[in-house]
Amino acid sequence: MGALPAYSLTHFRMKISLATTAAGSALLVALAFSAPVFAEQPSGAPWVTSWATPLQSIPQRDALPPLYRAPDVAGRTVRQIVYPTLGGDVARVHISNLYGRTPLVIEAMAIAPSAGGAAVSEAGTVRVTFGGRTSVSLPPGAELDSDPVRIGLKRGAPYAVSTFMGAQQKMVAWHRVASQLNYVSRPGDHVADPSIGAFTQRFTQYAWVTGLAVEAPGASTIAAIGDSITDGMRSSLNENRRWPDALARRLAREQSANLAVIDMGISGNRLLSDSPCYGEALERRFERDALRPGVRAAVLLIGINDINFQAMPARSGLDCDFPHTRVNADDLIAGYRRVIAAAHARGVRILGATLTPAALPPEREAIRVKVNEWIRTSHAFDGVVDFDAALRNPADPLRLRSEYDSGDHIHPSDAGYAAMANAVPLAALIGK
Repeated sequence: MGALPAYSLTHFRMKISLATTAAGSALLVALAFSAPVFAEQPSGAPWVTSWATPLQSIPQRDALPPLYRAPDVAGRTVRQIVYPTLGGDVARVHISNLYGRTPLVIEAMAIAPSAGGAAVSEAGTVRVTFGGRTSVSLPPGAELDSDPVRIGLKRGAPYAVSTFMGAQQKMVAWHRVASQLNYVSRPGDHVADPSIGAFTQRFTQYAWVTGLAVEAPGASTIAAIGDSITDGMRSSLNENRRWPDALARRLAREQSANLAVIDMGISGNRLLSDSPCYGEALERRFERDALRPGVRAAVLLIGINDINFQAMPARSGLDCDFPHTRVNADDLIAGYRRVIAAAHARGVRILGATLTPAALPPEREAIRVKVNEWIRTSHAFDGVVDFDAALRNPADPLRLRSEYDSGDHIHPSDAGYAAMANAVPLAALIGK
């Protein structure tokens, strides 16, 4: 690998000391503040987020339903498949111990072009380091960028990020609905193993690896943030059919080769309330998740779960809809205004998306209608994406068009997600 320019590993809020892991010497990163930290951008070398995913805590209790049971990763290699939406010769990986209760210990990491399934290109495998070291121990709540690696990412191509985890490592946070198969090996360091033989377990979440940035002067990123409809719930597994994926393809085809799109949706997420299963309230996670390096604009689609969960019955045991917060349209509008202010404070354009049909009963439908009217007419956002108009059945506006309905009358089909991407006004999105 050729010589790389000198980059700053850390933000000014970070302090670095050395510690020892079971496997030997590792870099221990200690944060002076709990806020997420991204590496500084040297003059003339801007970093742009090309792929990213948000984390949510995994419920910690006995007798969890199968959907919330994490795979055993201690002393094993986790191989996760990501699709950059912008290419670049030099990249860096962002890791996070958000919601961790103990240090996140990574003994080794590599990135390589995917060869399908758990297989990778042996010739293209590149080791990833942190402060020049192959291992890192990240304290609870901390986040960190890797050293730059020269790999030559291709836009839209799959890449495998493989991490050999510490001997005591547990998965306590993930992105639960990845719509992507990822892999866990049998015990041992298999980060450079090109074959699928060692990878005996599959899972459909992302963990720890939460961003991939490229050095791309003149480029920028669009952040899509919201709930399960942005997350791509019920879209085709392994096929990148979420609406942000379709928007990335549309931008590459119609508008600009210098725009990336990242999907920061979390299924079940709400604007105003946290959940034991569905992540922090969007208004609290917005800056951390959406305002990543290089982001110039965001599309916000959130609120239907706030409207619905207030009417859900309380459950014994794990109640993912808790708290069942009572909300009205004015509550949601006030939350939107706070998110808009956070985006504008960072110089980021923000488009408001109308809430899509969900076959709601009259009382809840009235809230949705009032919210959508405000989004369309208030001019509080920098633009409007009318997903409601794009997806609703003209003969029954409370429902999705049949060809856009995945079958549950809430989440779009692949065709519906494609229609959403086509409904985004590009001029408003990029500020022209």
